[in-house]
Amino acid sequence: MITPATFSVSSVGSVGLPTLAEPTSKTASVGASDLSFSQVIDQLANGAVDSLKAGEASAIAGVQGKASVQHVVDTVMAAERSLQTLIAVRDKAVSAYQEISKMSI
Repeated sequence: MITPATFSVSSVGSVGLPTLAEPTSKTASVGASDLSFSQVIDQLANGAVDSLKAGEASAIAGVQGKASVQHVVDTVMAAERSLQTLIAVRDKAVSAYQEISKMSI
């Protein structure tokens, strides 16, 4: 019998990306604080969007002279990391879908 994996998600600093912890146990049931896979992906996407918006706002503030160069670089690099993470997750999901579609039934 296949049991659902449980994940705990927490925000990571200013990047806004969730981190996945190891499943608590193989037979653990999904509880109120546990998230489904789609919820984890949704939080990942929302965190990436928030990070990109923060990077853009920081870049605009830097051009206007309201933010330090270090702050602008930090937020833009965090946005870049979150975008790269989201792209990697997308690529893995597409790859998994292609592998499943190749399976004979």
